[in-house]
Amino acid sequence: MTDLTALTIAEARDALRNRSITAPDLTEALIAAIEAGRPLNAFVHETFDLARQQAEAAQRRLDAGMAPDLCGIPIGIKDLFCMEGVPTQAASRILEGFRPPYESTVTQQLRKAGAVTMGKLNMDEFAMGSSNETSVYGPAVNPWRRRGDDTPLTPGGSSGGSAAAVAAGLCLAATGTDTGGSIRQPAAFTGIVGLKPTYGRVSRWGIVAFASSLDQAGPMTRTVRDAAILLSAMAGHDPLDSTSADLPVPDYEAMLTGDIRGKVIGIPREYRMDGMPEAIEALWARGREMLADAGATIRDISLPHTKYALPAYYVIAPAEASSNLARYDGVRYGRRARLAQGDGIIEMYEKTRAEGFGPEVQRRVMIGTYVLSAGFYDAYYNRARRVRTLIRRDFEQAFASGVDAILTPAPPRPLPPRAALRGSGADVSQRRVHGDRQSRRSAGDQRAGGAGCRGAAARSPAHRASLGGGGSAEHRPGDRSPGRVLGKAGEVVVGSPVQGAGR
Repeated sequence: MTDLTALTIAEARDALRNRSITAPDLTEALIAAIEAGRPLNAFVHETFDLARQQAEAAQRRLDAGMAPDLCGIPIGIKDLFCMEGVPTQAASRILEGFRPPYESTVTQQLRKAGAVTMGKLNMDEFAMGSSNETSVYGPAVNPWRRRGDDTPLTPGGSSGGSAAAVAAGLCLAATGTDTGGSIRQPAAFTGIVGLKPTYGRVSRWGIVAFASSLDQAGPMTRTVRDAAILLSAMAGHDPLDSTSADLPVPDYEAMLTGDIRGKVIGIPREYRMDGMPEAIEALWARGREMLADAGATIRDISLPHTKYALPAYYVIAPAEASSNLARYDGVRYGRRARLAQGDGIIEMYEKTRAEGFGPEVQRRVMIGTYVLSAGFYDAYYNRARRVRTLIRRDFEQAFASGVDAILTPAPPRPLPPRAALRGSGADVSQRRVHGDRQSRRSAGDQRAGGAGCRGAAARSPAHRASLGGGGSAEHRPGDRSPGRVLGKAGEVVVGSPVQGAGR
C-alpha cells in the first residue's frame, strides 16, 4: 500500500477525489507519523480531535463532489497563527495559556478550503531567530543527517518546526512566516520548498506580529506545485489588514508551465560574500547551468546597495518589534509574574517581561527601543528607512532592465549542527553579538526581504548529499507566479543553495 505520509498535496488531492483513499484514513496516517516523530519536537500543540472532525467533514464534501484542492489535506500551522481556542504562544513563555477567541484570516481560509489542521508547529520565539533555539519549547530537530554522522542538525528558523514537519512527513504542508528569511532559510536547510509571497499578498491579520512592515506568511511544501496550491488558498485581499493587496488571486498551479525559454535570470555580483564556502559557490554555479540548459539567459547584474541591507534590517526589524511587543504587559493576556507585597504596576510590567521574554527577544527589544529614542530616531531608524528605499530601487531597476528573476544563495553558509549551536539563552545571545552567526545564516534572505520581493527556496537533487543549503529566487512584487518565471525548472534548480527574486 502507498505510504500516505509520502504523498504530495497534488497526489493526495487526486487520490481523495478518485476515492482510492479517504480523508479520515489520510489523517490517521499523519497522526501516527506525528506520534512517532515526537523526538523531532516539530509539533508543540497537537489538535488530533479537531483534525478528526475536520477530516470527517472533508470526506462529506468529497463524497458530494464539492471539494476544493485542499479538502482533506493534513497541514501544520506555525505557532504564530491564531486559531480559535487552540494554544497560541509564538513559542514564548509570556503567552503561556493564551487561547485566542478568534481565527487568523489565513487559517480561516485554509479551513474553508477543507484543510485538516494537525496542530501548532515549533518556531523561534516571536520569530526572532534562525535556528529554532530561542523557542520556549526547546529546539526542533532537522530530520536529515550528514552521511556517516548522527549529530543532530538544526532545521533553521524561525519556521523550523514547519520545515522539519514537512521534511519528515508529519504533514503534507505547513504555514510559515518570513520577516528576514524565516521561510526560505529553513526550507533550504531541510530540502523542501518555501515561498515568501510579495508583501501584502497574504493577510497578516491574526498572526502574532514581529516587524509589521516586513512580516509575510507563506507556504512550506514538498514541491513547487504544492506551494502553488497552498498559496492559492492562503492569498487574497483582507479588509481586516490595511496592508493587504486588493488584487485577484491567480491560478498559481495553472501557471506552472515548465517553460523558461527566453527568461532572463540575474546573478548579482554583490552576493558573493567573503568566506563563502566552495560547496555553496559550486551549487550556485550548478543552478545557473541548469537554468541555462532549460533555455534561460543568464546575466550578471549589480545591486549596489546590498552591503547596507543587513544593517538596515537590524535597525528596522528590532524597532518595529519593540513597538509591537509593548502590548505584552501581564495585564491583558498571557503570563503575569508573581508580585511581592507592595509591588505596583511598574514592578508588574518589569517582572512579567523579564520572566516572559527570552534573552534574544529582550536583546532585540532593547535595540529597537534605543534606535527609536528621541536622540537616535533620525540617526538610525529614519536612515535605515531611506536605505531600504535605495535597496528596493536596486531591485526595481534590475527588473526594469529585463531581468525576470534573480538567483542567489539562500543561506550563504552550510547547515550547522544543532549541537554546535546549543547553549543557554545567554550563551546564544553572546555568540550572536560577537560574530553574528545568525545574520550570516540568513544574509541572502534579509537582503531581498526589505525590497518587498517575493522569494522562493526550493530543493535540488544535490541537497541530500551536501546539506549545504537551498536555492532561492527573488521576484518583483506583483501577481506573477515564480512558477511562471522558472516553471518546473525551479523545482530542479532552485535548491542548490539558490534563492530567487523575480518579477
